[in-house]
Amino acid sequence: MVLALDPGRDLADALSFAFGMFWEVLWALILGFALSGAVQAVVSKGEMRRLLPDDSPRTLLVASGLGAASSSCSYAAVALARSLFRKGADFTAAVAFQFASTNLVIELGIIMAVILGWQFTLGEFVGGPLMIVFIAIIFRFFLSRDLVDQASEQADRGLVGRMEGHADMDMSVGGKGSWWQRLRTPKGFTATSNYFVMDWAAIWIDLVGGFLIAGALTAWVPESWWQAIFFESHPTFAKFWGPIIAPFVAIISFVCSIGNVPLAAVLWNGGISFGGVLAFIFADLIVLPILDIYRKYYGWRMAGFLLASFYVSMVLAGLIVEFVFGGLGLVPEERDAKVVEASVTLNYTTVLNVIFLGLAAVLVWRYFRRGGGFSMLRMMETPMEHGNAQA
Repeated sequence: MVLALDPGRDLADALSFAFGMFWEVLWALILGFALSGAVQAVVSKGEMRRLLPDDSPRTLLVASGLGAASSSCSYAAVALARSLFRKGADFTAAVAFQFASTNLVIELGIIMAVILGWQFTLGEFVGGPLMIVFIAIIFRFFLSRDLVDQASEQADRGLVGRMEGHADMDMSVGGKGSWWQRLRTPKGFTATSNYFVMDWAAIWIDLVGGFLIAGALTAWVPESWWQAIFFESHPTFAKFWGPIIAPFVAIISFVCSIGNVPLAAVLWNGGISFGGVLAFIFADLIVLPILDIYRKYYGWRMAGFLLASFYVSMVLAGLIVEFVFGGLGLVPEERDAKVVEASVTLNYTTVLNVIFLGLAAVLVWRYFRRGGGFSMLRMMETPMEHGNAQA
């Protein structure tokens, strides 16, 4: 196949698709991060550590709930899980928390519903807990005490990953009263604004990268190529193949957290299976930069064990959701994820974007007005509880 290349036009098309997708979901991103910031404002990280003493089903359920109330930044989630483990939390519970904090958060569900459809959001919130169950089972049977001890020794060395400071920061509002009463106080408003701004700062690179890569893939890669890779012409085999191949695509994409969703939309329109989309999004915690952080945090052996156990779990979860949702008629028949070219017109998307950009402006103003600043944002990369150790 010979492709006629026009670099200027191709670049313009890629940027147009990237901006078009960003504009479609901007209001959803702001809403999601605002809600996440409000939840984090009343959930103490100190309380998290106390509630994760073992790998019992009850503790894993608590870990999942606490993770869903945490930051959606994959790097911050990995750093916080290591911090919880070092301070006495059970390793399996810390990993469950880590997974939930990137795959069961509010903002992820909202943006998936906007770009992909509500069925994918439902699939994510069904498949996510399934994956945590599979991880717990694998850890129970195959994770040795010796390997955990080695990981603990390596973790105590304090080697630095990304978002160390962000993971250590606890700006939640304590005191008397219900969570709603605390949230409505001036301190609660300030804490919400702090988390809102800092969560955006934590994931903006992944967001920009995700939209740009998705735009480039849409503009430059013919759909026939995706259809061949994902065996769309062999529907039964494709249902099995999708969850198997999707994590490998995620690993080499380098994009994690919410930035995976625009890429997932491109893959869905290109022919990957429903379960493959979910496995791709689950794989945000095994992209190459995060695998390197596991190596720093826990050593090579544990990094390899996490890669293998996460991969098996996400494939199984993707397959189960694929066939259960298919049996219930919940898999969309049309491949019409919102991968669109730039177009700003007076419609409900524009109105919502203007309204929520106003909310974002208020929260950003509050952040800077009440002591937040660029120095605090720089602290997000600086570990607070250990020195500047290097790998």
